[in-house]
Amino acid sequence: VTHSIPACIGSMTINSKQVDKESPVSIFAVNKCYETVQDGTFFDGSGFAALVREGYKVRSDVNITLEFRTTAVHGVLLGVSSAKVDAIGLEILHGKVLFHVNNGAGRITATYEPRGTNSLCDGKWHKLQANKSKHRISLIIDGNLVHTDNPYIQSTSADTNNPIYVGGYPADVKQNCLTSKSSFHGCLRNLALTKGQHTEVFDFSRAFDLRGVFPHSCPGAEH
Repeated sequence: VTHSIPACIGSMTINSKQVDKESPVSIFAVNKCYETVQDGTFFDGSGFAALVREGYKVRSDVNITLEFRTTAVHGVLLGVSSAKVDAIGLEILHGKVLFHVNNGAGRITATYEPRGTNSLCDGKWHKLQANKSKHRISLIIDGNLVHTDNPYIQSTSADTNNPIYVGGYPADVKQNCLTSKSSFHGCLRNLALTKGQHTEVFDFSRAFDLRGVFPHSCPGAEH
C-alpha cells in the first residue's frame, strides 16, 4: 500500500503511553478531523492537486463533471495546458464560472453568470459539466446550459500534454487557459473526465502531488 488512509485516528497509545498529537516532530498532509464530515475533498485555499503525471491529452473531445462547494468568489477549479498555447481551464471569477478552451487559434470562453453574485459561492454543493466537442464548448451549472460561438472552426484539437491541475497550480507552471491565480478554497467531489465511451473517475488520494488538499474529508460546515 503506497497511499495514506483517508480516515481520522485518535487516542493512540504505544506501550501504554498516550501519543501526543498536538506537537508532532513532523507533519505532512494531515488535517484536523471534523465532527460532521461530508463526502468530498477539502482544499484549504493554499495549494492544488496534480493528477496524471505523464500528461493528459485533451485533443478534440472531453466532458468534465464535478461538484463544488465554496464561499469564495475566486478560485481555480481545473487546468490542463501545454508548452504551446493549447489548453483548457475551469475557474470561478467574481462568482461566475468560466470554461476556457484554446485549440491553438485563440482562447474562447463559456461563462455562466448566476443571478446573484454569491449564489454559486453559498457553501452549498453545485454540479458542473464542461464539454468540449471539437470547436464547440458548453457549460452546464446545476442544469443551466451556456454555450458560446467559436470563430475558429478549423481548429478542433487542444494538444495538451501536461498534468491535470485541480484547485490551483504551482507558481512555475504555465496555464494558458486560466486567468485566476487564486487557489480554490472549499470542497470538490466526483471529478470525472469522459472521452467517448471511456470515463475516468479521479481519486484525489492517488494524486502525485497534493498541497493544502485533504482527500475524503470535507467539513460538514464551512471552516
